[in-house]
Amino acid sequence: GIIIVDFIDMMREDHRDAVLSEFRKQLGRDRTKTMAGGFSQLGLVEMTRKRTRESLAHMLCEPCDACKGKGILKTARSVCYDILREILREARQFNPKEFRVVASAAVVEMLLDEESPHLAGLSDFIGKPISLSTEPSFSPEQYDIVLM
Repeated sequence: GIIIVDFIDMMREDHRDAVLSEFRKQLGRDRTKTMAGGFSQLGLVEMTRKRTRESLAHMLCEPCDACKGKGILKTARSVCYDILREILREARQFNPKEFRVVASAAVVEMLLDEESPHLAGLSDFIGKPISLSTEPSFSPEQYDIVLM
């Protein structure tokens, strides 16, 4: 990876040269491939060092169960739209008597409130009832569509 080193401000060029020389000498002792540039106008030294193992975060942490390590979660509204699209796809492919959506409380609440016109419209369009149930153990992005 790339590393930026911010040494203390040195006015004299001979001091900067001495520090850079010692820095490079010590880097030479490193068994991993390294490279150090000179001082920038801001007094910074840019260096590179080949990564030899997993990052510290990767070694000490594990991915979030909710986002699967992505660092982001879909909004409840976005999950609602995913559900509506999947119901439409499954209605075209199969011929169930009805659909049951099992999802997190936030998603079910959104489907019953702000997205209820879309849910009712889809139910009318496919000619099948769509029921909802909450599963407390589900993450915000997790849902099941049960064909009945």
